[in-house]
Amino acid sequence: MTQQTAILVTETGKPVTKSTTWPIPVPEPNQLLLRITVAGLEPHDQKVRDFNIWTHIVEGMLLPTPLANDYAGVVEKVGSEVTKFKVGDRVFAYGNMWEPSHKQHGLQQYAIAVADFTAKIPEGFSEHDVTTLPVNLCASLIGLFEESGGLGIPAPWSKEAKSFDYANTGILIVGGGSNCGRFAVQLAKLAGFGKIVVLGGKEDELKKWGATEVLDRHGGDEAVQAHIKGAVGDDLIYVFDAVNPPQTLFVGINALSSTRKGKVARLLPMGPHETAKVTKKDGEYEVKDIRGVPHLHTVGKEFWAHIEEYLKDGKIVPLEYEVAEGVGLDAGKVNEVLDRYRDGKAVVHAHFRVSE
Repeated sequence: MTQQTAILVTETGKPVTKSTTWPIPVPEPNQLLLRITVAGLEPHDQKVRDFNIWTHIVEGMLLPTPLANDYAGVVEKVGSEVTKFKVGDRVFAYGNMWEPSHKQHGLQQYAIAVADFTAKIPEGFSEHDVTTLPVNLCASLIGLFEESGGLGIPAPWSKEAKSFDYANTGILIVGGGSNCGRFAVQLAKLAGFGKIVVLGGKEDELKKWGATEVLDRHGGDEAVQAHIKGAVGDDLIYVFDAVNPPQTLFVGINALSSTRKGKVARLLPMGPHETAKVTKKDGEYEVKDIRGVPHLHTVGKEFWAHIEEYLKDGKIVPLEYEVAEGVGLDAGKVNEVLDRYRDGKAVVHAHFRVSE
């Protein structure tokens, strides 16, 4: 068998369609071939369908392409260099969204997973549980711990962590109601931050995961800024902005210390941040633009070596999800979810059961 069923973006700005003649990929030495069981859609999938956002980043990112970089499945084949997995293992993986051959996407019956960014599903966790993790968790991971592209905080498993004073260090996480914000709180707690202040989100949920204070982002700019300053003081040098619109990045920038140069890391920047409301001068702060793909960063590979352990220990907790009815690949149901993302309607990490 060389062909399979897949849901494809074939033309920018058009609905996705089903193909029954999409080629089944062959794993390279460091790769696995998975029979996909569950695939999850993210907001970026809608942007790929409607205006193919990766074309300006990845040379050769041409259509057609499947979607979904969060997925779980059963190992069908292993590459010649793979020793950690065997045929029949149930695993989950992060499919590299910038890989132009389109082999690492979940809305197809069979997909490639790179062994270094794949983990076994621990006992007690479902395929749906672990499919909530890869994209959002890794975006927050890179935002916090990547040296060149993020805040550069030492990763908790690194040798630098032994001398870093997490307990007396604070971090502000903007966008606690987003999935990336939720995972950022978990990662900050895992690292041992003494002060984890979150703007937005559900207080009980975020405090359960480690937030020390959760602030309401309503009431106007001045009131929000005053609440933040009251919580973080004047020693803050780390801000992770999980919602990142250019016009609101000033919230995190203005919260930074007035005496120490700080950093704000933002996800998937959609243009330069607006400076009209920024109270700091150029050179007094740094904005880090995150490309949250773990395949591009050493810290991403290192983290995937620990992710199964962190799940078992309860240090990383899966998030909520919704599951489309039925089993199989249904283009209409996929378009419905993508339309909801496009129209700003609520989507709770939408999953598709591709096979049992």
